[in-house]
Amino acid sequence: MPHPTVTLNNGVVMPMLGLGVWRSPEGPVTETAVACALEAGYRSIDTAKAYDNEVSVGKGIRASGLPRDEVFVTTKLWNADSRSGQVREACLASLDRLGLETLDLYLLHWPVPGKFRAAWDVLQELYAEGRLRAIGVSNFMVHHLADLLPHASVVPAVNQIEFHPRLQSPELVRHCRELGIVVEAWSPIMRGKVNEEPEIIALAERLGKTPVQVTLRWQIQRGIVTIPKSANPDRIRDNAAIFDFALSDADLATMDRLDSNLRLGPDPDNFSF
Repeated sequence: MPHPTVTLNNGVVMPMLGLGVWRSPEGPVTETAVACALEAGYRSIDTAKAYDNEVSVGKGIRASGLPRDEVFVTTKLWNADSRSGQVREACLASLDRLGLETLDLYLLHWPVPGKFRAAWDVLQELYAEGRLRAIGVSNFMVHHLADLLPHASVVPAVNQIEFHPRLQSPELVRHCRELGIVVEAWSPIMRGKVNEEPEIIALAERLGKTPVQVTLRWQIQRGIVTIPKSANPDRIRDNAAIFDFALSDADLATMDRLDSNLRLGPDPDNFSF
């Protein structure tokens, strides 16, 4: 069954389920994970310069044998390159490591204070040149978007944020949607901790699914693009087995009620890397 997609604000179509490769090491582990995901029906791979595995992601994509236009590839500008003003150079180096002529989506990885407006200007240039099919941001809060947008000619297509049952950021999600920005979840399964949530466990048992599958299905039904990370082929396949069932309105409400503003990753307003 084809995975669902969402149309970005510039008309580019993005799969709603992707493979995240954070902490997957450069080499055969990542190459195998990417190839396995593509074999299992994924059509989106999310990496970043900071993950140090872009070469392996590119090799995994080529090993799949899929045409280039069937795989949606995302990577990200690292903060050091934003601070040094080496934005164009960093983007082209990522393309080179991936072995690609164009990127489907390129993100500012974090809202580096005093630097993200200038970095966005360069992303807009690369987008206009056709090197990037879509551009977006990651870890941007409402006030970061308010700072960026008056100076932007291109509205970000995506905002990739930490999003999971315990951190749903409804105000930010609503704001992004009002602006036409698609929200994408990183850490969507709380680093596996959804397996310890009693309400999710109960839902999963009733539906004959795993807590991870229920969580990913909830995100898809709520219109959130999701990129669970795994290098384990069995888990990669399990994470994709979410399109043969649906959560009811009551089930969705149960998941919605779990929000407790619990952040597991860095705070976008207080990071030093």
